[in-house]
Amino acid sequence: MLSVEQLGCSRGGRQVLRHLTFDLCAGEVIAVLGTNGAGKSTLLAALCGALAVDAGRVQLAGRNLDEWTAGERARRLAVLPQQSELVFPFRVEEVVALGRMPHATGLQQDRAICADAMAAADVTHLSQRSYLTLSGGERQRVHLARVLAQVWEVGEGGCLLLDEPTASLDLAHQRLIMQQARAMASRGLSVLVVLHDLNLAAAFADRVLLLHEGRLDALGTPWQVLQADHIERVFGVAVQVQRHPQHDCPLVIL
Repeated sequence: MLSVEQLGCSRGGRQVLRHLTFDLCAGEVIAVLGTNGAGKSTLLAALCGALAVDAGRVQLAGRNLDEWTAGERARRLAVLPQQSELVFPFRVEEVVALGRMPHATGLQQDRAICADAMAAADVTHLSQRSYLTLSGGERQRVHLARVLAQVWEVGEGGCLLLDEPTASLDLAHQRLIMQQARAMASRGLSVLVVLHDLNLAAAFADRVLLLHEGRLDALGTPWQVLQADHIERVFGVAVQVQRHPQHDCPLVIL
């Protein structure tokens, strides 16, 4: 579980986040939505300890984030950034195995977990390929497998933070990624996903957190947050919101 209390953060001398308070509970998927520059990636950086906070606090499993050593934190919390740079010609299976570095569970268990994570991200068939020969979408899925492997067996008390994980993916793999986010939550992990696709958030998230100019504009179920007036106020676009014809979730129509 992650707890955020009166969080404030700056970048380059500019206040980006102000007075954010919310809990990310075990077994839950929260989707973070907002315009470009609203503070979504800054929020992820603060939640994983990559960015120092100006005010408030972030707690992981009841302890302040800065009280965890880097190794302890890496065994509990995995982050998929918007862009992951890798310049060495590692095989895909070697990249995924990097996710097991914080653990000391033995080669046999690590290999089994990496195999499961690669299957979950649909990259098993790429395992012997050089990472540098892959397309952008394939590379994104390899890094997803890496972070899944990092927290595969953690369960309750672990967190998975995903920053725009569907950005470079085709429709089938967008759905796959969100299904895996839900699957990890069903195993007890707390999952936070930054998205731009409102309908993906509606379909897969338990709650939606709407950021606007660095502040929490709305937080609640997809039905509570993805209302036409909320969307128009934050995104400046008039939309229609209907019930999805196949699923019990909102469908946002431009």
